[in-house]
Formats: sequence, structure tokens, C-alpha cells
Amino acid sequence: MSREIISTDNAPAAIGTYSQAVKIDNTVYLSGQIPLDPQTMELCSNDIREQIVRVFDNLDAVTRAAGGSLADIAKLNIYLTDLKNFPLINEIMADYFQQPYPARAAIGVSELPKASQVEMDAVMCLSD
Repeated sequence: MSREIISTDNAPAAIGTYSQAVKIDNTVYLSGQIPLDPQTMELCSNDIREQIVRVFDNLDAVTRAAGGSLADIAKLNIYLTDLKNFPLINEIMADYFQQPYPARAAIGVSELPKASQVEMDAVMCLSD
């Protein structure tokens, strides 16, 4: 079993005791991404649309650093502080993913780090 820590300056640095992603063999476990600008480490905006886009961009950067892409994501977990934004997730996700879509969960939560409105984590499987 091979284990590699994935890190990129194109996504926000970890703000706690975790790695951006961990690759074990051909599986990459991506930590939760919130809508932080990688350069400033501040929330990109208070607008939910902009936050969702930033999170997908952050996930994309980590997938690329691991040698894959968003298309390699097998499981995506989405955490929202307001589930009324679920249709917006679907709309924006269609700009980032094509069929076949990953398995997915959308979970309503009361609070997220740095008062963000959305967080996503994922599991990615790379080809041999």
C-alpha cells in the first residue's frame, strides 16, 4: 500500500490538523473545501453562488494536484447551511461535471467553518 499527502498552493491551505488530500494506492480522499480564496485565505464572498463556484474550483485544484480531475470523483459530499440552495448546487455542478455523475450526498448542517454556507469533500479514484 502506497500513501502520499497531496498539497497545492492553488487551493486553500489546511486550517487545522489535516491534509488537503491523502492518496492511498489509486484512491484519493479529499478533505472538505470551503469557499476560501487560496491567496488570501478569506471567504471569497457572502454570495452563495460565488461560494459554490469557489468550492468546486478548490476541489478541482486538489484533484489536479493528485493527478486526476473532477471527472475522477466517485463520491461527493455536499454540506449546506440552507438546503434551499440545493437547486443552485445542481445548476452549478452541471458546469463542472458531465455524465456519468459521481455518487453524491447533500446534507443540511447548522454551521460550517469560517461562517461559510457550503463545504464539499470527495473520494476520487484514479486509473492505473
